[in-house]
Amino acid sequence: MSAETPAIERRGEDIVRANMPLVGHLVREMLARVPSHVNRDDLLSAGYAALVAAARGFDPERGVPFPRFAAARVRGALLDELRGLDWASRSVRQRARRTDAAREELTKELGRTPTVQEVAERLGCTVEDIEHGEGDVHRATVFSLQGFATATADDIVTEPGAGPEEMLLRRERFGYLQHAVDALPERLRSVVRGYFYDERPMAQIAAELGVSESRVSQLRAEALVLLRDGMNTHLDPALAAENSPKEGCVARRRAAYYDKIASRGTLRTRLALTSTDGLPLAAA
Repeated sequence: MSAETPAIERRGEDIVRANMPLVGHLVREMLARVPSHVNRDDLLSAGYAALVAAARGFDPERGVPFPRFAAARVRGALLDELRGLDWASRSVRQRARRTDAAREELTKELGRTPTVQEVAERLGCTVEDIEHGEGDVHRATVFSLQGFATATADDIVTEPGAGPEEMLLRRERFGYLQHAVDALPERLRSVVRGYFYDERPMAQIAAELGVSESRVSQLRAEALVLLRDGMNTHLDPALAAENSPKEGCVARRRAAYYDKIASRGTLRTRLALTSTDGLPLAAA
């Protein structure tokens, strides 16, 4: 061992100690976007291990600041930790995407939410196949209020270190999302709040509404399409125009819903739903 080795090791330890708050920041940012069952200590352990590895592999001559170099390594480790919690296979998620696509196509063609039987016929499978597939996804999906979609860990965690402009846009999106949920028809709103906010079993929601579990699944799918298109109408009109019906009673109901979202608040009230660092504030 050369005389320089202890000094190098001490510098590495100093770098690790100086940047430990970075791990805490990235973990807090991630916890704000994942379900409550994700363990904070597990993420911290993975993050600290990645920070140590980053310190060992850091080369200051590359001209990249250590915090930026370490953030990428730590974020990757946290994503790996989340992937370990997300046990749905790729085939399960592919089936879920095909089912959602077929349901959306039929909704546009029929002007209403299709039945499970109609979706099954479009996909060439049985009703049991649809229900079993959705059950697998419901047990495995890591859900984010930012997405309302079947997602992987890579999809639900945003880039760290958002700048002021990006943070304002993120806060505005969250505000629109809250107003879009509030503007949903009562039954759809009950399903969204019960399933996603309160994490209640689908059977319990079905019993409360006096419908079958498959009907709750249909209402959930209908609500997600409305939320997506409602937010896109205000944040990405071109994308919303591609997905929304152009005429008829369905188009008129959609337009009324989009107007209702806009009328629920202003930019100021939407931003007031989150703190300056983008975290949701408790409802008054």
